Amino acid sequence: MDSLRSHLNYEPQVLGFGTSGRRGKVVDLTQLEVYLNALAELQYLQSLTPSAGGIKRGEEFYFAYDLRPSSSEFSSEAEGRGEIAQAIVAAIVDAGMQPVNLGRIPTPALGSFALAHNKGSIMVTGSHIPFDRNGYKANSSRGELLKEQEAPINEQVRQVRKRLYEQRWDQSPFDQRGMLKGGHQSLPAEHGEARAAYIERFTGFFKGCSLNGKRLLVYQHSAVGRDLLVEILECLGAEVIKAGRSDTFVPIDTENIDAAQLAVMQALADEAAASSGPLHAVVSTDGDSDRPLVLGVDPLTARVHFFGGDLVGMVVAEYLQADAVVVPISCNDAIDRGNLAAVVEPKTRIGSPFVIAGMEAALAKEKKRVCGWEPNGGFLTGSPIARNGAILQPLLTRDAGLPILGVLFAAEQKGLSVVDLFARLPKRFSRAALLKHFPRATALKIVARFSPPGGQSPVSAGAAIGKDLALFFTPAMGFGSITHLDYTDGVRILFANGEVAHVRPSGNADELRIYAVADTQNRADAIAAMGVAEPAGILRMMEKAVDG
Repeated sequence: MDSLRSHLNYEPQVLGFGTSGRRGKVVDLTQLEVYLNALAELQYLQSLTPSAGGIKRGEEFYFAYDLRPSSSEFSSEAEGRGEIAQAIVAAIVDAGMQPVNLGRIPTPALGSFALAHNKGSIMVTGSHIPFDRNGYKANSSRGELLKEQEAPINEQVRQVRKRLYEQRWDQSPFDQRGMLKGGHQSLPAEHGEARAAYIERFTGFFKGCSLNGKRLLVYQHSAVGRDLLVEILECLGAEVIKAGRSDTFVPIDTENIDAAQLAVMQALADEAAASSGPLHAVVSTDGDSDRPLVLGVDPLTARVHFFGGDLVGMVVAEYLQADAVVVPISCNDAIDRGNLAAVVEPKTRIGSPFVIAGMEAALAKEKKRVCGWEPNGGFLTGSPIARNGAILQPLLTRDAGLPILGVLFAAEQKGLSVVDLFARLPKRFSRAALLKHFPRATALKIVARFSPPGGQSPVSAGAAIGKDLALFFTPAMGFGSITHLDYTDGVRILFANGEVAHVRPSGNADELRIYAVADTQNRADAIAAMGVAEPAGILRMMEKAVDG
């Protein structure tokens, strides 16, 4: 048969399904691959009831996109791939729905607007991952897709793939490169309602509060919400200095801020302070603006201090007076030692779908002010939260705006600098680091090597595994004896001296991560650095152990 598949002049790369949607290298993201996955997801959502997040043919379906060139343009650097949003539009139309372009806005702005209107949505973004990658994330009319929905969605993808590949070549809309035969496609006209609604979400909730007198630097780089964040802060009374705007994409992983990135932000802060006066804080987000970046500025030294998302979450949850908080197992354990200890729900696996499931479990127990967050700082609200007569509606997807504002208003409420505000938290310090381009298969082998064999309990296997791990986490490196192992997600190692080292493959990229917790920042930094040292750090030695 003269099929589309027989004419493809490349070997298709399947677009993987992870906790942050579907992502891959731009050179592999043909419009055909994007289209067939998106169409399958839309068809699956159309099979659901409204109460389960279902959508209907004929309805509007929202989409938005970030500032990566390949999101809405062809990229000469990626063999002419790109116009991912255009492939999404084609899928929406062919699913019998009306595509509504909400423009270049943050992922949470899209999610909040879609949920308020009971509509499904898709965000085209690669978030924080490297420039040569991209992807998209679909949402039901109730919010993010759930883990239990992945299997039926993937089955729908299989069926759609088979049908499209077998379609007659002369009837297929795709060419031999897996791109739309029509070439460049213009996107539907942008609608600005979601952008305005996102601003109102915060100016309404914080009405009566003011950041007057607070001079803030917004590190704009290539974040899709870079101008929106400035506008929100200025509406709330802050003096905002914009810096670091970039026309090329800058991958900012808020969970893995290294010394070079800190140096860039320190230089920007120094320049701003020299021209405008002392700064209160430096704030920013990742690429799709669903993860916050918060740095306090020491009033005495003018040095910037980065605060990880797990600590940011603690400050914001206290400010919001949460009665239930849900965090993944990788979060800083200061939460178990501070004011929130009594309201911490069972810790989850890493990824927003797991946090959302934990929040829904808390709501089922009739908790009234439910929050959750991840170590990357993405903050979720599971229930309406009232404050001074204003109501913040729930948003069960990661958000960067609320945690940034929550920290600033918490410091204002207590009359403290941001640095002094965080100094009041229990003295537990964390750091995350990673090895990029680390084969996922090898990372999974490492987890398997240091996990209990099938059918054997962690308790009975723990002594042998602990002895094995002690060869990599040695006394010479400063580690105490291993007292406990946790397998909620990856391998989390607790030591007698209270330190924690947690090894886990990334859920959406070829990366192996290590999370460290200790009683000093220097020690947490040192554990993370020893983990990713080249060529013979802890993770590399573990790699040799499983590949040797």
